Amino acid sequence: MAKHSQFRLLGQRRFLPFYLTQFSGAFNDNLYKNALLLLIAYQTTGLFGLSVNTVINLAAFLFILPFFLFSGIAGQMADYYEKAAIIRKVKLAEIGIMAIAALALWLGWYEGLLVLLFLMGTQSTFFGPVKYAILPQVLGEDELVGGNGLVSMGTFVAILLGTIAAGLLMGLEAAAKLTAVGVLVMAVLGYVAARQVPETGTASNRLAVRFRPVRETWLLMGVAAERKPVLWAILAISWFWFLGAAYLTQFPNFAQSNLQGDETVVTLLLSMFIVGISIGSMMCERLTRHRITLAPVPWGALGLTLLGVDLFFAVPVSPESSTWWTLITDPVYIRVLIDLVGIGVCGGLFIVPLYAFIQHETPQLKRARIIAALNVINALFMVVSAITGIVVLGLMGVSIPGFFLLLSLVNGFVLIAVWRLRWRVGSESVDN
Repeated sequence: MAKHSQFRLLGQRRFLPFYLTQFSGAFNDNLYKNALLLLIAYQTTGLFGLSVNTVINLAAFLFILPFFLFSGIAGQMADYYEKAAIIRKVKLAEIGIMAIAALALWLGWYEGLLVLLFLMGTQSTFFGPVKYAILPQVLGEDELVGGNGLVSMGTFVAILLGTIAAGLLMGLEAAAKLTAVGVLVMAVLGYVAARQVPETGTASNRLAVRFRPVRETWLLMGVAAERKPVLWAILAISWFWFLGAAYLTQFPNFAQSNLQGDETVVTLLLSMFIVGISIGSMMCERLTRHRITLAPVPWGALGLTLLGVDLFFAVPVSPESSTWWTLITDPVYIRVLIDLVGIGVCGGLFIVPLYAFIQHETPQLKRARIIAALNVINALFMVVSAITGIVVLGLMGVSIPGFFLLLSLVNGFVLIAVWRLRWRVGSESVDN
């Protein structure tokens, strides 16, 4: 088979419109979520008689709740209906949601914005299974790792840009109105891209789509567990989201408390982490030589542990006030940045081969439902990550660097698990 760079996919219709669609969706999700949270934090005194902190936690809960309620139905629909049609309908729904959100932002109706956050989560729930299930149908086997690398990079870069855009907009006088225009424009652009996604054809017409929210989500777990290597790969990816959520959640307090940094330091930490993930994701195609193999995964896990431990020792004991310029010029802080970039690179090496493995090892008739199960477990692990942070940092009084160290040590057990998984499947078709 001919070996070409993954970037050539960005010039082909079978991939580029889908890539732009998922990029715009991830950007818009994060622009809307972060803008809403900042508006609540700085321009209101709380909603429904609740404190600002409670409302912010409620907002996070409302966005993630649909993954538990509707993932089963979303997976069934993505396995039953033609995937390009689902993408277009989901993006059309996003325009409707964002049109109402724009009106609510313009009028300052924050209570309504929380409800719309639930609808945005629902829209993301139905897009998720299609996002990864469509790739094996439009890419060759030797393109699957590269395509997943591009999708992973695009998702995290969109998260970064959406977060930064929300922060920049909040510094302007007409923040809410500009955000209203921004989210609506991005939704329209996403739909325009979705219109160009080629049809993939339907896999089966025998699957019944049942509207039983919680029950169908629960039944997904049985589908995901049918092949043990696939289930272990799902759990490994969900662990990365646990780890990533823990890092991202603590960056603001870490920058302020342990680096004595201003808001530019938070942005720099987030940027370095995501740049690292993007680099790691792009490296996977070359390292795997275009094959579906788990070979990079244990090395990624090893790096997550070693660099996480080094980050603990890299944090200055008595930090002075710092800005982004301090972090890139002072050798003491440069070590912190190098560790964060390295952790991101290892994260990319860890998850991209696992996604490609799951897509390759699952039958087309069940692939979307298994991806939906992965999304449910990801959401569960991120909730547990938040609870773990509250317990370890709040109740146990552990420092943030100590929390990162603890996560890195726990990751050592994940390293053992993925090493065993890699060798278990090494003699099967994955490496043949």
